[in-house]
Amino acid sequence: MSMKKLYSLLVASYFIIFATCTASAAGLEMPKDTTSAASLKMSQEARDKGFVYLSEIDPTIIISPRYSTTENFVGKIVDGYKQPVIILTKQAAEALKQVQQEVVKDGYNLVVYDAYRPQRAVNHFMLWSTNIADQTKKSYYYPRVDKDKVFELGYVAARSGHSRGSTVDLTIIKLEKSLHPIQEIKRTLLDGFEITLLDDGTVDMGSSFDLFDEASHHQNNLIEEQFKHLRNYLMTAMIKHGFKPYAEEWWHYTLKNEPYPASEDISYFDFEIE
Repeated sequence: MSMKKLYSLLVASYFIIFATCTASAAGLEMPKDTTSAASLKMSQEARDKGFVYLSEIDPTIIISPRYSTTENFVGKIVDGYKQPVIILTKQAAEALKQVQQEVVKDGYNLVVYDAYRPQRAVNHFMLWSTNIADQTKKSYYYPRVDKDKVFELGYVAARSGHSRGSTVDLTIIKLEKSLHPIQEIKRTLLDGFEITLLDDGTVDMGSSFDLFDEASHHQNNLIEEQFKHLRNYLMTAMIKHGFKPYAEEWWHYTLKNEPYPASEDISYFDFEIE
């Protein structure tokens, strides 16, 4: 066996072990491994476009790739998520590394739920939104939003910034804490409406990742000040290192100087996550 091939096998094995341990710690369902270690490799198209595995740039950042599991608003492994890894542009990964170094000083770790998202995954979301009969995850992710309105309300986009590779969904966790199996906690918002908080061990931000509700907006009157303070802490760190927030989702950030701008059709990609 050549040294080059041996190196490729070792790198691929590392990514499988890293992703498996991370998702297992989160108590999430892992996709069954039907591939060999050698087959876990990013497409040449992705490499040529400057995409990297987040763990190549900063292996200390925790990942919990929800769309490669059934724990998401669709309730299924989403199309295009073939492996539980996080892929993004190198520029975005380098900027996240700077954010990680910032929050670690304050006793936190970053936890990334999603980054690059293939267009086929967005198409899966669009198809899901038309199947009104399927309300499997409504009480957890869209309790007072009609699923056919999630695109209109801005929670999901037909052309997602994620498909450009420099948008991330993330939160923080205390350094001494670990991700754990999701625990359902009932919470009453300040308007009296009850939501289900999906506690995975991360810092309580007042509402869970991917809750399609006004409570997830940066500006709202539904959560207590302590949660707004924590959201602002994360937002300050992200902005400081070159990201811009999204008003409707406290977890969603896009690199300001992203290499593939939204104005260009060629900026949107569809290679699978593997």
